[in-house]
Amino acid sequence: MIATCYVTAHMAQCSDPGRAPRTWLAVVLINVGRCSLVFLASQVTLDFALYTPPRSTEMIRAMQVVVSGESRRAAVAGFGFVGHCGYSMASSSQRLAGKVAVITGGASGIGKAMAAEFVRNGAKVVLADVQDDLGRAAAAELGPNAACYACCDVTDEAQVVAAVDLVVARHGKLDIMLNNVGIVGSLARPRLSDLDLADFDAIMAINARGVLAGMKHSARVMAPRRSGSIICMASVAGVLGSVTPHPYSVSKAAALGVVRAVAGEMARSGVRVNAISPNYIPTPLVMRILERWYLKASAEEHRRIVEGDINEMEGAVLEPDDIARVALYLASDEAKYVNGHNLVVDSRSSVGKAPNMPSAPAL
Repeated sequence: MIATCYVTAHMAQCSDPGRAPRTWLAVVLINVGRCSLVFLASQVTLDFALYTPPRSTEMIRAMQVVVSGESRRAAVAGFGFVGHCGYSMASSSQRLAGKVAVITGGASGIGKAMAAEFVRNGAKVVLADVQDDLGRAAAAELGPNAACYACCDVTDEAQVVAAVDLVVARHGKLDIMLNNVGIVGSLARPRLSDLDLADFDAIMAINARGVLAGMKHSARVMAPRRSGSIICMASVAGVLGSVTPHPYSVSKAAALGVVRAVAGEMARSGVRVNAISPNYIPTPLVMRILERWYLKASAEEHRRIVEGDINEMEGAVLEPDDIARVALYLASDEAKYVNGHNLVVDSRSSVGKAPNMPSAPAL
């Protein structure tokens, strides 16, 4: 069968208050044989639906609807939607519309990326952190109607209580608790004989006990409503071991243990508890670790270690936005039956072998 393809595009400025001002939108019509696709695209939107080829008047009407910001209605009403073939890939598809989230460690790094993804999908977020300047700046960047900052040291249970109570007082509920905050501690290479137990205690207080405190007090307000999603940031270090300093690996394994321990209990209250275990991401923290481990290597070589040597996936590099999208899935109703799960994001390293870390003498 020979297929022909025709592409028509229309660009217009969108003044919908729900979008950023002066966002460019596009309607792209592609006819392939007797089937057609319509793409309604912007810098944050990509929706498509299978439909029958429209007449020119229908195309014009659909473009008008897009300009008014009603992109989904254009895909359905403007083009004669067929059956249940619609599908959304949009980061702005409002998958968390009406939901309220607390993100610990949300002022920077992966936490900030997750906050931005949640806001793009319709959630209200509270950034709970101890980095006051960064936290306030991040909240302002996300928008005063979408985000706010709360100073919260997760090693102090009273501050965790206060952060959760703030959310309930402001929004009337808490739907999502994202226990993201964590520290590495000493950047020295793993050696049991050199283990500093004071450093170990400090790391466990944040990475394990702090996670448990976040679970405890989010569950306190979620369980009565019979709904909620608790997500804990773990690591492949908690799955594999021996790839980071020992206290960090132990703390992340403990976080995974907490998830498994409480998931069954919380399921009976309609609350899901899951974990995310990413591989190395070229964040400033990871770069500092590599600087300590590979003293003779340049900044370019450090990045090559993360993006090349450790990376198992040809043609792709793990980034904070990738983890944000994983968190979005676990937080959304799309994961309504996912509970007690550790979603590993490492291409394959945890199922085959330890990460391909180059030896220090070579650098």
